[in-house]
Amino acid sequence: MTATWQQARRILCVRLDSLGDVLMCTPAMRALRLAVPGRTLTLLSSPSGAAALPFIPELDDVITWSAPWTKSATSAATRSATPASAPAPIATLAARGFDAAVIFTTYTQSALPAALLCHLAGIPLRLAHCRENPYDLLTDWVPDPEPATLVRHEVQRQLALVQRVGCRSADLGLSFVPRPADDAAARTRLLAAGIDPDRPWILLHPGASAASRRYPAAHWAHVLRLLAQELQLPLVLTGSAAESELVDDIQFASAVPAISLAGRLALGELGAALRLAAVAVTNNTGPAHMAAAVGTPVVDLYALTNPQHTPWNVRSRVLFHDVPCRFCYKSTCPEGHQACLDGVAPQRVADAVRDLLGVTHAAPAAATA
Repeated sequence: MTATWQQARRILCVRLDSLGDVLMCTPAMRALRLAVPGRTLTLLSSPSGAAALPFIPELDDVITWSAPWTKSATSAATRSATPASAPAPIATLAARGFDAAVIFTTYTQSALPAALLCHLAGIPLRLAHCRENPYDLLTDWVPDPEPATLVRHEVQRQLALVQRVGCRSADLGLSFVPRPADDAAARTRLLAAGIDPDRPWILLHPGASAASRRYPAAHWAHVLRLLAQELQLPLVLTGSAAESELVDDIQFASAVPAISLAGRLALGELGAALRLAAVAVTNNTGPAHMAAAVGTPVVDLYALTNPQHTPWNVRSRVLFHDVPCRFCYKSTCPEGHQACLDGVAPQRVADAVRDLLGVTHAAPAAATA
């Protein structure tokens, strides 16, 4: 590690995207923190990413901002909570006296707007991947090899970034640590629904912020029916308050006694519920990375919008239907067919759940009239 980075005690970690993106940076954040005794980390992130602060022990503080050049700033929920026109937090960053900033991006993003922000705030060390020459905006420029020469998992990309300034960690797991109160609340809700949290049950999360990453609702209903018939384990549906109608529709269409906790779990409680579940079934969205962080096997219904965000460091099954339009990086399917998810047969999902549970043979299906 260079002498200047060795002396850096107050680090700003910039990740302006959503919860799952922040979680995939946590191994790199851990490496940053452990490299220098007494070092503190502050996260600059969107409202969604900032919500993770209480559950990431590597972080000491958070500054919430919806950067106008990010996708998070265009969502209706974000616009109502934090207008995209909110001024850049230059004065806030300057007042905090950060010694260094580490700007985490995907290879489809430019680090230069955030680098300019940190430069104007007087942060003396600024590290990022960048494809174009940043000149003085970055003091530590890592030329971006992606996608020209390789494409890495998002976790590997961020670990490689901090390794360039001498920060490494043997612990490569994601961080999300529910609090004891979250665990108690999740257990109480499950018991109230008639589910023993200490016996096997399955959590299913049908929502996702991007329409292109949502497995079709009719397929979800079919999955519930198959799991109810083949495994006869309790099924619990989760989602945000905004996803309650979707969850209710899936529950009604499935005609099986699944339990809905949509809109009833705070973020930490959802993390605790994921930790208690035997298997989680999710779209490629934040709860998939939360499941990986708490060590719960996950069936990831993986829309082929990008190749970099599969479940990290956890037992998983990643299901998709290959399509010529793979890796479109779009929030809405540009072809209008969503074939990369629509083509995943519900029986494949049920088989993946059985595989992760170690159940080799399906139970006989219930008789039908």
